[in-house]
Amino acid sequence: MKKYGFIGMGNMAQALASGFVQKYGLEKECLAAFAPNQEKLKRNADRIGFQPMTSAAELVQWADVVIMACKPYQIEGVLQEIGGFLPGKTLVSVAAGWDHAKYREYLDGSVGIQFVMPNTPAMVGEGVLLFESTHSLDPAVRAEIMELFASVGVVEELPSHLMGIGGAVTGCGPAFVDLMIEAYGDAAVKYGIQRDTAYRLISQMILGSAKLQKETGLHPGVLKDQVCSPAGTTIRGCGALEENGFRNACIKSIDAIMDRKEKKS
Repeated sequence: MKKYGFIGMGNMAQALASGFVQKYGLEKECLAAFAPNQEKLKRNADRIGFQPMTSAAELVQWADVVIMACKPYQIEGVLQEIGGFLPGKTLVSVAAGWDHAKYREYLDGSVGIQFVMPNTPAMVGEGVLLFESTHSLDPAVRAEIMELFASVGVVEELPSHLMGIGGAVTGCGPAFVDLMIEAYGDAAVKYGIQRDTAYRLISQMILGSAKLQKETGLHPGVLKDQVCSPAGTTIRGCGALEENGFRNACIKSIDAIMDRKEKKS
């Protein structure tokens, strides 16, 4: 089995590494990571089950597949440090904005490159893993990597020009759903339900609603109509959401992300 090494062990890397170990069954002998904070790295290594490395160079020399999971602004400096060890290796990047074309500005054709946009629900095996369709991996190697990532969620392939919006919706979306859980939790507490019970009920409601739409394939509007009786309580609630711009706020949240992406590019 190939050896996988993370550069960076922040929240996203921890989610992926945890999923690879718990869902895929990746053994400690095949998983390692490097991060500058060695004390924190060792704590995560003990908790998740991987080998801590003392430098990025040590990690790259050890690994067959390098997973770039540090902050996007750090990558150029990291590449200067490890570039000499990358020829013949596979590089999978989960850092926003660093797609295949951008890496090609720094690395030659001997390095296989795949850009992936994951999200944090990968930690519980329910992530969305967006694979950029443009890549330079051997087909067999790519299939193995896609299988690994599929163990922590749903793998989807998108063309390069749609990775930005795909990442905005699936990568930032969990925070928006969490905000909704918190808000409806506040409403439940306001009317007498204990907070831990409220979060449990609301999270299950969202999970079940999402699963119902996914498995039936029905338009969300159809499912909404099935709950809304004439002159009933649910349609009144929907009306209140519309009056307060719920759908517009959802769209605007993505607009804000995409506007920032355009200004940075």
